Amino acid sequence: MHYALLTGPDFKSTDVALRDDVFALSPLRPDIIARVVQWQLDKRRSGCHKTKGISEIQGTTKKPYKQKGTGNARQGSLRSPQYRGGATIFGPVVRDHGYSLNKKIRVLGLKHALSSKCQDQSLVLIDGYPAFEKAKDASAWAKKLGLVKPLFVVNQADMDAPFVRALRNLKDVRLLALEGLNVYSLLQARHVVLTAAAKDAIEQRFSL
Repeated sequence: MHYALLTGPDFKSTDVALRDDVFALSPLRPDIIARVVQWQLDKRRSGCHKTKGISEIQGTTKKPYKQKGTGNARQGSLRSPQYRGGATIFGPVVRDHGYSLNKKIRVLGLKHALSSKCQDQSLVLIDGYPAFEKAKDASAWAKKLGLVKPLFVVNQADMDAPFVRALRNLKDVRLLALEGLNVYSLLQARHVVLTAAAKDAIEQRFSL
């Protein structure tokens, strides 16, 4: 497929070829995308929720009262769950919520996410980032492009570049290293901005 590449300060549009098996999958598979997003969200869960079991409750091990003759139900411990301050039975424990997902599914989810951005015309291809160093210049440039809640994908080596620091100061702007491109970040952004070099790197990445 062909897509518009914006070049120069006036954003002149030229056609550039995109790989159909990366940026133009059809029909889209929202079920695959949903599986990958759920996998990402489960992996990032801290899993630090915890309740105390009966062996972790501090307190006496003495029997509250004798077994027979009181008229009350028999009790063996004040640390039992029916008492205030007692244990929680089968409560949550610290654990990892992550699970394995087939690599083919993860790759397919990323391809469908990129294809959905192309289909919605939410993918913005530019020839390169301007050499601005101030946030106001970056804001004017982004406004001229008509970007809304954009995600800028840049190379890891450029994450400390002056133009990246200028973009980072803008509101509702996200920056992501090319090596960390993922489905959830793509779906959160209204516009995804890629350079021609980043587009080539993504296509090469899926050629391996």
